[in-house]
Amino acid sequence: MLSDDAANHVGRVMRMQVGQQVLLFDGSNAEFPAVISNASKKAVEVEIQSRIEHSIESPLDIHLGQVISRGDKMEFTIQKSVELGVNTITPLISERCGVKLNAERFEKKLEQWQKIAIAACEQCGRNVVPTIRPVMKLEQWCAEEYDGLKLNLHPRAHYSINTLPTPVTNVRLLIGPEGGLSAEEISMTEQYKFDEILLGPRVLRTETTAMTAITALQVRFGDLG
Repeated sequence: MLSDDAANHVGRVMRMQVGQQVLLFDGSNAEFPAVISNASKKAVEVEIQSRIEHSIESPLDIHLGQVISRGDKMEFTIQKSVELGVNTITPLISERCGVKLNAERFEKKLEQWQKIAIAACEQCGRNVVPTIRPVMKLEQWCAEEYDGLKLNLHPRAHYSINTLPTPVTNVRLLIGPEGGLSAEEISMTEQYKFDEILLGPRVLRTETTAMTAITALQVRFGDLG
């Protein structure tokens, strides 16, 4: 039997009927061709035909640290970064973060963001769902041990993604808030060995910055060509 969200998508959104074929995934890097055996307004049952190992994951592992943005910008960032192949997303709180919520509200947001990640996987064909981690403070995230390249986008940096060393297989990418990181926070990222890089001559909005940086990294080191 499908989960409530999946059943709603198949039964109410797609209006699929008994006998129609569906392609399922469970996050195990495999696909499961199946046939709908029973469909009602409340539940959908399927018969799985086989298990097929099929990976479309990028060779570049990207961990996105995104300072939480206002309105639907954060949802947009999560959706598009999943489609572009990001593996892990950590929502961050910084000095200039414009979103102020209590722990309970953040927990509800986390559930919502994870559903958006799942839906993005359904849209783009990924069968491994990226992890949406609990909300963290910026310095706490920066201080975590990480065996890979750590990047902070900065409009006055001297280096670009095209000048990064190769090969790169693991990247921790920090994207700041709409108002940018404070001088103290930028200094802090340097202490934790983040490299500052430049995307171009124009200052981008936070959601545009994330998409542009991820795309550039996937073109240089991943599977976008």
